[in-house]
Amino acid sequence: MSLAQLAVSAVNKLRSRSTLSRTAVQCGIDAAAWVGALMLAVLLRYDFEPALVEWPTLILLMLVTVLVQLAAGWTMHLYRGRHPYGSFAEVKALFYSVLIAGIVLGVPVALFGTLIETPRSLFLIAAPIAFVAMGAARYVKRLLVERAFTAAPDAELAIVYGAGYLGPTIVRRMITDRNSPYIPVGLIDDSPQRRNSWFDGVRVLGTGKDLIDIAHATGAKVIVVAIAKADASLLREITDRAASAQLQVKVLPPFDEVLEGKSRLRDLRDISIEDLIGRHPVDTEIESIAGYLKGKRVLVTGAGGSIGSELCRQISKFSPAELIMLDHDETGLQTTQISILGHGLLDTPDVVLASIRNEESLLRIFADRRPEVVFHAAALKHLPMLEQFPDEAWQTNVQGTLNVLKAALSVGVSTFVNISTDKAANPTSVLGHSKRVAEKLTSWAAEASGQRYLSVRFGNVIGSRGSMLPTFTALIEAGGPLTITHPDVTRYFMTIPEACQLVVQAGGIGRPSEVLILDMGEPVRILDVAQRMIDMSGRDVAIVYTGLRPGEKLHEELIGSHEVDERPVHPKISHTKVKAVSPDNLDKTRWEERCRLESATGVKTA
Repeated sequence: MSLAQLAVSAVNKLRSRSTLSRTAVQCGIDAAAWVGALMLAVLLRYDFEPALVEWPTLILLMLVTVLVQLAAGWTMHLYRGRHPYGSFAEVKALFYSVLIAGIVLGVPVALFGTLIETPRSLFLIAAPIAFVAMGAARYVKRLLVERAFTAAPDAELAIVYGAGYLGPTIVRRMITDRNSPYIPVGLIDDSPQRRNSWFDGVRVLGTGKDLIDIAHATGAKVIVVAIAKADASLLREITDRAASAQLQVKVLPPFDEVLEGKSRLRDLRDISIEDLIGRHPVDTEIESIAGYLKGKRVLVTGAGGSIGSELCRQISKFSPAELIMLDHDETGLQTTQISILGHGLLDTPDVVLASIRNEESLLRIFADRRPEVVFHAAALKHLPMLEQFPDEAWQTNVQGTLNVLKAALSVGVSTFVNISTDKAANPTSVLGHSKRVAEKLTSWAAEASGQRYLSVRFGNVIGSRGSMLPTFTALIEAGGPLTITHPDVTRYFMTIPEACQLVVQAGGIGRPSEVLILDMGEPVRILDVAQRMIDMSGRDVAIVYTGLRPGEKLHEELIGSHEVDERPVHPKISHTKVKAVSPDNLDKTRWEERCRLESATGVKTA
């Protein structure tokens, strides 16, 4: 046996002995609590006259009660180290174990107590006393354990914003984790009812408006935002006040991870620009309507891209019979495969290398794989690039979409979701016009098949490849200047996961020929984003205005001027319809002429 193995064996033995010792102490405390409770109960019943007590019978009852308590406690994991000291879970397990012991022994004694010269009310009196004694012992132990914790030498004083569920949870972790990088000195909550409340010795000192004064009074250096699903407007407000108070802002991992206990204090991260420009996440109740994916063969085009890859990750959670990931980018496919399957071997049938421009290839793939649900995410999306090369937009966004639709119709695909863009509403660019035609072709396929063929439209996606934020980050890191087309230009933003949730939900609630649009809140001014990113970087970077490029709008729209905004299913999801266009009526020359005219003027023609 090597030295390392000996060391591991020694550590395991020490841990085992420590666990046995802890279990023995807990068992001893609970046994003593029952013995004391039964003795006190019988003395109370006989007005403290020991001579009246039938001691042999009482001692036998004590022994049996202790054995039942230990058996019940073991079943409830009370003596296996599964519950934190003094936690609600431990108190609950303790209550049930005492209740079981009290019923198992108390009922026979209540029925036959006179036969064995024992008070019939013995366990009715003793059980509450035993429970209180056991609980008190655990509470004292918890106090001693917590008092033994000392903060790390380099721990910083922190204010926790939010005194709901998350705030006290984070405070407790800061106090009980000896490696915590933070020491809580106060909480802040905007609810007047929580003012002056105490959580583990840490008081709610005021509201967000008092942040600067509280920071100066406590000497805090960090503020931790502990509000589940805090929206961007609140985070911007907190960040601005924190900057005035010279506080560093930290935010929590996803709420689900905190609830499951997976997050650590070390996982607290600096607030990002994505947090500050995003929206309050819309609860789309995706789990309730994604049943159409279970047990079905699902194909995703553009599976190697930002949207397509996240779409594949979300779809895989709903147990499809088969997930077919199609793209012409082999590296993108490999990245997606790794994120879902944990390997990037590219030798399995879940990945398909093909271009949507190749109609024959698509027809062959669809005939072979027989998908039942299709999500069409493959597209060219960079507006200025497509203004230079409109033929590429036609070949991919128009003809490529038609190829996918024809392949889907050939095998009877029942649900087809085309991913569009807000630039398709009142389009004035090559990108917008190409995606608008794709929407109309999807509507045509819906009419031709009678199946659920529809489109989903949303604005800019935060963090997608080649999007604004990564570009701004690169420009700032390079020292600038940071280029903006116009000081008043605005855009809608949403996160990639939220965009994909909308896409998946569309397949469940959308109707044939519809376009579904998520209410994206208020548009964000790009200049404000740029200035915040520069401030957060701590660098002196200039901003240069380059002017709107051909085809660009000052403000994007989500719903076209001739479209109706209906919300029959979800208050945050609009349903509208687009006019179908048959492939026989496609005219590339006329389309290019219209694109040139509207891109040059920035005005939509009739």
